Amino acid sequence: MVSRVSAGEEIPRDAKRVDVVSDTHGRLSSELVRAIKDADLVIHAGDITSESDWGFLCAAHPEIRAVLGNNDGFYNYEPELPRVNRFTYEGLRFSVAHYREELPLGESDVAVCGHTHRAVIEQVGPCLVVNPGSASLPRGRRVPTIARLYVKAGRVYSAEIVDLE
Repeated sequence: MVSRVSAGEEIPRDAKRVDVVSDTHGRLSSELVRAIKDADLVIHAGDITSESDWGFLCAAHPEIRAVLGNNDGFYNYEPELPRVNRFTYEGLRFSVAHYREELPLGESDVAVCGHTHRAVIEQVGPCLVVNPGSASLPRGRRVPTIARLYVKAGRVYSAEIVDLE
């Protein structure tokens, strides 16, 4: 189960910041680039749709994980991106897929998806499910969004949706 910070408890100064992005669709806005600049880890949940944007993100963020989205099939991303990406970071088991249905929730502490362009953070049993919405083409909201997590030693201290303005 993902342990969360209790009310009034502070996020440790050495917690890692994880910024979650999805559905950029070839549009890396200056607001997005600024927002994720100091992230310790960037996760992109697919529909990058631009080899040059992927190259920029990789150059700007040494710690980046991503997956292919339904609109990424015609692009050549190096290194090659999977449909589902599983990894451990700060003692947490992460899984990332463009479609929520492809996430192995039972094997994950934090599961990240995109596709819907609608931002949602919810607890599903022991797993924290994060959809950051779209950083370029939001649905149901007036502004693009990302998600931001602070994690350390197997704990998620904070998880929030961040408006890009």
